[in-house]
Amino acid sequence: MKQCLPLLVIVSLFFVDCSKNSTGPDIPELSDILLEENVTVNPSGYAPLTAMINIETQVPVTIRIEVMGKDEHSGIYHAIEGHRTMHELPVLGLYANSKNIVRLTFYGNDWKEIGSKEYSVETEALSPDMPQVEIDVASLSQMAEGWTFVSYFGFEKGGTANPQRPFIFDANGDIRWYLDYSTHPVLGSLFYDDGMERLQNGNLYFGDGSSDKIYEINMFGDVLNSWDMPGYGFHHEVTEKPDGNFIATVNKLGADTIEDYLIEIDRESNEITTVWDLNVSLQYSRRTLTNDDEDWFHANAVEYSEADDCIIVSGRTQGVVKLTRENEVVWIMSPHRGWATSGRGEDLNQYLLQPLDAEGNPINSINVMDGFYNHADFEWNWYQHAPQLMPNGNIMLFDNGDNRNYRSSGPYSRAVVYEVNESDMTIQQVWQYGKERGAETYSRIVSDVDYDPGSGHVFFSPGAVHNSKTYGKVVEVDYLSGDVLFEATITPPAPLFIITFHRTERMKIYAD
Repeated sequence: MKQCLPLLVIVSLFFVDCSKNSTGPDIPELSDILLEENVTVNPSGYAPLTAMINIETQVPVTIRIEVMGKDEHSGIYHAIEGHRTMHELPVLGLYANSKNIVRLTFYGNDWKEIGSKEYSVETEALSPDMPQVEIDVASLSQMAEGWTFVSYFGFEKGGTANPQRPFIFDANGDIRWYLDYSTHPVLGSLFYDDGMERLQNGNLYFGDGSSDKIYEINMFGDVLNSWDMPGYGFHHEVTEKPDGNFIATVNKLGADTIEDYLIEIDRESNEITTVWDLNVSLQYSRRTLTNDDEDWFHANAVEYSEADDCIIVSGRTQGVVKLTRENEVVWIMSPHRGWATSGRGEDLNQYLLQPLDAEGNPINSINVMDGFYNHADFEWNWYQHAPQLMPNGNIMLFDNGDNRNYRSSGPYSRAVVYEVNESDMTIQQVWQYGKERGAETYSRIVSDVDYDPGSGHVFFSPGAVHNSKTYGKVVEVDYLSGDVLFEATITPPAPLFIITFHRTERMKIYAD
């Protein structure tokens, strides 16, 4: 693929004279204070729907960016902090294959408006391997704020189509941002697996299985920082702790097994400070859900519990476990069948959670506890992904449903919430969504679920549905009512893809 060089455009369409609305004679004319200006489309070469506007003004001003949308719900407004004369203005959220109108509004002291100016920013068509996004439901006044960020996977049948390409789409289904690292000297084979997420500082971060590093990038795709993991190879997920350090799921290089180690990396020193070897804390020989001697656990996600400095790890073929920093088991969320002793010789049955019914009574049926049958009030998690701690301490996860009750695949996936009482070692199912959707949202692999505490909404995202065709879905559900407020279907170009995405997020295109 030929590299798309940044396009430099010098434009000056028209001024909007706001002096008649001024509150005093000290407000200058906009035409008098603009000294130099230029617009660069896709300045990094990796983010085709972005631009950078550089402006010099004679007096210090603050500038607000507005990217005109197709309607009132698709426009973007963002004020650049600071009162200065030299301005580098990142423009995000352009439409593909369009002449976008970007309006800049200039403010003097005390936010007194000086005037505004519009620029026409032309973009190229989307990359042909980007998917079609169809909006099925959109209750615009009730949806959580932001747009949908998709860690587009990009797998072909029989191989990979790297680099993977994350993108953001708006409530109309228009892709308004994406990264294409095809020409990047290091990330040209990007394999981020679970995908990208936003750091506390507003930048994006991810692990790359091709280079075995963690990267921090801006919205243009520029690499700002990277962290090594000597002796280990990255797979699946990296998560940022509140103190800024990273916890990653990794392979130990040279080991006989894979996807069964986790490490913590110090953000400042890049040193590995903690190692969790699941062969020691758990039971390598358990084979109730797999016959794979190499990938016996398949750690696909990790969540950090700040309250007690523990980690919650999802193992696709074993269950969900909570571990201390010393690699000691706190509890095991899994059907009880087949658990025996850990690698250190400890009886793991003492850590199995006792299921409860809706009234809080123990469910003592061996068939339910072992996972052969479901209870009316309780089902175990099967081949799960994406555990998340909710604000009240409950645990939400994506219950894929593959090999459910040891019988067959599916026929449904769920977003499910469990309440775990660590003192009593009990587990109670308190909420679910997706079972009623059946094959329409069944994804035996990958997938995501998120809870947004601000809105009280759940984002249920099956990422590899095979139901007459391959697609992924993003479904926004009100936690209290169960109403679907937003739903989109994401369909890759056929017949290449078997996985659509691994994770999705609802986020603002400009970080707060």
